Amino acid sequence: MSTFLLEVGTEELPADFIASAIGQWRSLIGQSLADELLTPESIEVYATPRRLSVLIDGLPQQQPDREEEVKGPPAKAAFKDGKPTKAAEGFAKKQGVKVEDFEIRPTEKGDFVFIRKQIPGRLVSELLSAWVPQWISGLEGRRFMRWGDGQIRFPRPIRWLVALFDEQLLPIVLENGSTEIVGDRLSYGHRVLHPQPVSLEQASDYLQAMESIFIQVDPQKREETIKTQVQACAEKLGGYARISPDLLAEVTNLVEYPTAVAGKFDDQFLQLPTEVTTMEMESHQRYFPVFKSPESAELLPYFITVSNGDPAKSDPIAQGNERVIRARLADGQFFYQADLAKPLERYVDQLEAVTFQEKLGSVRDKVERIRTCVRVLAEQLQLTESERELCDRTALLCKADLVTQMVYEFPELQGVMGEKYARTSGEPEAVATGIVEHYLPKGAGDSLPQTMVGQVVGMGDRLDTLISIFSLGMIPSGSSDPFALRRAANAIISITWEGYLPLDLHQLLVDSVASCWPNSDLPNLVPTLEEFFLQRIRTQLQEDKSIDYDLVNAVLGEDDPEYASRGLADLLDLLKRALFLQEIRTSGQLDAIYATVNRSTRLAVKGSLDKEQLDPVGVVKPDLFEQASEQAFYDAMVKIVPQTQRCQETRNYQDLVNALGEIAPTVSRFFDGEDSVLVMAEDAKIQTNRLNLLGILRNHARVLADFGAIVN
Repeated sequence: MSTFLLEVGTEELPADFIASAIGQWRSLIGQSLADELLTPESIEVYATPRRLSVLIDGLPQQQPDREEEVKGPPAKAAFKDGKPTKAAEGFAKKQGVKVEDFEIRPTEKGDFVFIRKQIPGRLVSELLSAWVPQWISGLEGRRFMRWGDGQIRFPRPIRWLVALFDEQLLPIVLENGSTEIVGDRLSYGHRVLHPQPVSLEQASDYLQAMESIFIQVDPQKREETIKTQVQACAEKLGGYARISPDLLAEVTNLVEYPTAVAGKFDDQFLQLPTEVTTMEMESHQRYFPVFKSPESAELLPYFITVSNGDPAKSDPIAQGNERVIRARLADGQFFYQADLAKPLERYVDQLEAVTFQEKLGSVRDKVERIRTCVRVLAEQLQLTESERELCDRTALLCKADLVTQMVYEFPELQGVMGEKYARTSGEPEAVATGIVEHYLPKGAGDSLPQTMVGQVVGMGDRLDTLISIFSLGMIPSGSSDPFALRRAANAIISITWEGYLPLDLHQLLVDSVASCWPNSDLPNLVPTLEEFFLQRIRTQLQEDKSIDYDLVNAVLGEDDPEYASRGLADLLDLLKRALFLQEIRTSGQLDAIYATVNRSTRLAVKGSLDKEQLDPVGVVKPDLFEQASEQAFYDAMVKIVPQTQRCQETRNYQDLVNALGEIAPTVSRFFDGEDSVLVMAEDAKIQTNRLNLLGILRNHARVLADFGAIVN
């Protein structure tokens, strides 16, 4: 078995492209091999800022021979009077077989001609030579470029190419206008530590050769090296390095031979908010901050950077980094002191100069709409007067830090600086916390606001965004969602569920639209928003809460707007019913009631009984019963009415399931026992009476879910 190496050498690639390219090549290359029946022992994709490479072990020299079946023309078109027609002869010639090799076989569309032909395997080196240009051009990403006068597009210019099949150099040429990139044995090492090229004699030498020229080509090993070195440096400084996964991933793809280098900054900068200092280090300089311990929030006056240079030059590298961070932190200190010159409230009116959306006015206008939505929320949640005042004050100040110098410099600190400035301005602690929390969650998996003020203002902010953008008809479609409306709706749902907030989302939308946009098309805007929320609820139940799709359908209804309306009116009850259904499916309790309830539900559709009717008295007439099973069914339904009504009040759905389980044998007897009945009787009155009886059972089950939507 043989080894294949492909290395594409480039100028320094963007860090985000490297991670993407590794995944793309794994998929693309694996598919190419599988399509040609090649199953290597391993496919390893490597990358550094100056190269993408793949090493494939366990390839044969030649592709295996294979047999292929080909369907030809219909038999009646291929033969006439027992002799082959021109169609048959043409098919045989095209496939390189004889007419005598034909097989006639029946199909759904009649008899057809089939042949089996042997296809000899190709040399794997030939396949690889054809694939390499496809693999290179098949990579996708943002900001691809052309260079020279050619048409090749890649994130950075390609400078060299190595393609070896064991010792064999494959004849690969990439034409780029007037220049050619010709496959060679030469690879290039570290720019500083080994600027000379190295000749690769065979593909299996690759990893060892890379080590010899100071290239750590495996990203996973490079990442582990960085983590180990950074923490070792921090321990020598008496601290602990905070290693952000995103920063670690980026730094890993910025270096070929990592060396951790420690630096120091002036103690005076520790007076800055920790978020400012760490943002300067992580976002702008790609340094790792050092804290007193893993649990501590106390920052030490040190940082650790990862150099791609000569380890022997670590001291001057550290000094250069210290000069840079000193200047950056001095700027941050200036911005911070300048922002503190006036209280946070004084920044609110400056929001007039910041446009939220061309047709929706300024951020100052948005703040007033947020305050309106917050008042609607406060009314529905029945907050106390003091809670309402705190929520309103937070809503007024929640965007004020957007016009501070610090947030202008570091947009990622919005809310964080608002919290700091609110405290220094003497605002209540609840207001300061609410300002930073109202941005939560910032994405999937992020933490949620924990205080009532943060929850209410956060939902008010998102409500305004959703209503305002929807009022312009700018509804997200496909992957386009420039105002992150899906995320906004998800946040409102998550905050409601996790905060256990008794919200009527339908009424909240109606009241908020009427208050913020009184001239909007209310009859159409609210249903459109509700449909959008229902889509997000469905997604969250399935993906975040792991509820089976049919159980989600059962609580939201299939073609039954009453379920959707009920869910929107009480999101907490909706979640509770969905989780409960999943629980009783897992425990097996659902199976015990499913058959009879589902059968009753599907038949009850043929009747016209009101879906709210729970008591059979008055709507089911015992004098029309013909079998004892009907009376038993009726008596059982009368008996469980109080239990179901109590369940509606307490939301203890286990009591309802227990009651349905108890009557299941009685219902089964009605359908299939010795004294069973034919529901669709010829006598219209008897038929209606029996359908009403089934409708009563359906209505009791509807208190929990639409059993007709459940698949068992």
